[in-house]
Amino acid sequence: MATPLGAQTATLRGRILDAVSGVPLIDATVAATTTGASVRTDSAGRYRIDGLKAGIHRFLVSAAGYNRGAVTLAFAQREVMERDLELDPVGLVLSAADSAKVQALPTVPVTAPMSAGRRFADFERRRTTGRGQYLTRTQLEEGQFGTLQDALRPLRGVRYSCAGSTCLVQMARAPLGCSPDYVVDERVDNSFGPLVPVRDIQAVEVYTGASDVPGEFAGANAGCGVIVIWTTNGRAAKRG
Repeated sequence: MATPLGAQTATLRGRILDAVSGVPLIDATVAATTTGASVRTDSAGRYRIDGLKAGIHRFLVSAAGYNRGAVTLAFAQREVMERDLELDPVGLVLSAADSAKVQALPTVPVTAPMSAGRRFADFERRRTTGRGQYLTRTQLEEGQFGTLQDALRPLRGVRYSCAGSTCLVQMARAPLGCSPDYVVDERVDNSFGPLVPVRDIQAVEVYTGASDVPGEFAGANAGCGVIVIWTTNGRAAKRG
């Protein structure tokens, strides 16, 4: 008996949170641009989108009083992905009366290292699994790498296919001519990914084959590997 199509589809669920306070957002909207499906969060900020086909989907997130957000995720068949998404509140302008009430606090010297912040929570979570290879900003600076390709060269399972002065990154376990996907700040961007300047990179994740690739990146090209790049500004720099 053939398996019903619905049994093969994936699900995305989680919460929508205020990026500053961490408070769940009620009645926020999550829309899948690839399917047209749209849902609203409940009283606990939870959402759920079913019926996603295996592959890559893009989601838009919005809520009153918050800047819009977007995320691109890859799904395997029957995968149930748990994902909390954050929105930045729109800046508030204080009235003159309220501004007068603001009390200046004395400066306090800070000696502890700066936290990577919530934005890198997924990077830290995946790094604890032992799957893949990871480079932090400190390692990139210590290596004094000139290009992203230079930074990846020492990693195991990474090879290069060169034609003249141009070299493309490939994974040793990937079929010939099969290039890895580049995910830049949670968006698949194979045209810009290889060109991200090292000075703009805060962290790198490298998965050399399908057995290493996490579920959120397990698209049709997982066998070619995935290179995940986190940039300084949290978004890909403008081309040109």
